Amino acid sequence: MGKNTIRYITLLGAISIIGIIVIQIYWVRKAFDLKEKQFDQTIEIALRNVAGEMAQYGQFTLPSTDLINKISTDYYAVNLNNSIDAKTLQYYLINEFERVGINTDFEYGIYDCSSDKMVYGNYVSSKATVGNGRIISLPKMDKLTYYFVIYFPERSSYITNKMDNWVITSFILFFVIIFFACALFIILRQRRLSEVQKDFINNMTHEFKTPISTIAIASETISNPSIISTPERLFTYSGIIHEEAARLNMQVERVLQTVKAERGEFKLNKETADLHELIQKIVESFNINTDNSHGEIRLNLSATNHTINADKHHLTNVIFNLLDNAVKYSKGSPKITVTTMNEGNKLLLSISDEGIGIKKEDLKRIFDKFFRVPSGNIHNVKGFGLGLSYVQVITKIHHWKIQVKSEPGKGSTFTILIPI
Repeated sequence: MGKNTIRYITLLGAISIIGIIVIQIYWVRKAFDLKEKQFDQTIEIALRNVAGEMAQYGQFTLPSTDLINKISTDYYAVNLNNSIDAKTLQYYLINEFERVGINTDFEYGIYDCSSDKMVYGNYVSSKATVGNGRIISLPKMDKLTYYFVIYFPERSSYITNKMDNWVITSFILFFVIIFFACALFIILRQRRLSEVQKDFINNMTHEFKTPISTIAIASETISNPSIISTPERLFTYSGIIHEEAARLNMQVERVLQTVKAERGEFKLNKETADLHELIQKIVESFNINTDNSHGEIRLNLSATNHTINADKHHLTNVIFNLLDNAVKYSKGSPKITVTTMNEGNKLLLSISDEGIGIKKEDLKRIFDKFFRVPSGNIHNVKGFGLGLSYVQVITKIHHWKIQVKSEPGKGSTFTILIPI
């Protein structure tokens, strides 16, 4: 599957998800509006019935206009134009709301024209058919004389609870969207891993091909009978075979060590080690690499306390990998500085170069397995992308910390913080 195909699938998937969400929100809103209208119509019918029952009970005539006044979405005033008995009103309200299927809390109040106040009120819970005796405060109406008001404090939640089907479908849709997004993420991740795997195989093939070809040529030369008469050439070619075999073995060992480190299949063989002595031995083996390109490795070993407890073998590999990267990503002649210093109860080991540096967006990925920093116009960079991943694993197992500072075009500094 090509990159463009993945992009198109991602784009279409995102558009589809957004479209589905917008449509769902639209229909949920429409359903809520419809439920609101149904609620309002049912309330108005119930209040008209209550008004009629009150008029029949008190034997008075209802006004022909302004019987039901909707003040707000949850507040109504009913104009009876006659005195109102509170207990009778509460009885009719409860019965009528039960009959029409309105099962929600409500508050009501009765206006007293003599005091110009809402003198009586009560809160009726949907869980009980009797009032709880709470005195409430409801605003009065200026243009009416004999009326009662009713307020529904739980109106919105009541209507929402009546939309069970829409709530369920919305949750189902939400989980479907999450599943789709996860599936898309997995596809993209597998695509990236596939590319990484392909790059790793290509790099591994290239890294193995060179020593194998050199060994094959040297072996073929040694097998020539005429070379036996020239021991110097025989010694030279045998040395080449030995060096290339060691190089090949080192590459294989690096891959195996990384895999073992990630799986935790090895145990550290910790022992007391002199860090300065270890660094000097490793730097000596790098003189060949730097001499070929007229490079330089400067040592600034200023730490006074440089004795540590570590696995010498893996610490050697860590320092070797950091130096190897510094050489690979240097511009022209490598100029590398190895620094040690004490800071509080820590020993700091820093390896700095003046190479191409690392971009900010790449810094967060440099310790990922198989990731290789783009080398720009430097075309001789080799490797599997396992070195820094191995470095991070080993530092974690030792309970050390590693920090990176880098600026494109100016170089990079890797610092390992070792508790003493």
